[in-house]
Amino acid sequence: MSETITDPVFSYRRAGRSLRGMAILIAVWAALLYLLIVLDAAPMIVAILAVFTLPALWDLVRNPLAGIDLSATHLRWFTGPRDAVIALSEIDHIRLDTRLDLSVRASIVLPSGRRIRMPFEATPPHQAFEDALTAQGVTVKRFHFQLLQ
Repeated sequence: MSETITDPVFSYRRAGRSLRGMAILIAVWAALLYLLIVLDAAPMIVAILAVFTLPALWDLVRNPLAGIDLSATHLRWFTGPRDAVIALSEIDHIRLDTRLDLSVRASIVLPSGRRIRMPFEATPPHQAFEDALTAQGVTVKRFHFQLLQ
């Protein structure tokens, strides 16, 4: 499914390796070392807490690229080894849901009503994405803070 889009009108890329991610990981490890050395925390508890940092470490090592390309005829998104392409003519509308944590999730709604959720890491800043979609004639529907979807 690795179709390339020529001449995208909107393009967004995000790398898995970021300065912010590294800083957070270092801060968490420093806090865990502080717990272990200064506060004499149980090593097993610190080890269990450290396990939760392994996915972030794996993303820093692998540095997966995620993003989106929008052309006049197609929408393509990718994240790591996965990607998908859909023709704009097959899209009924794009649904942008603002969550309680103020993040925005994007779903592609087909004319049949089926929703295809775009991966969060491939979703661009919502206002620029909405403007680009609207410029291509794609209907965008916004939903704010719904608990049940």
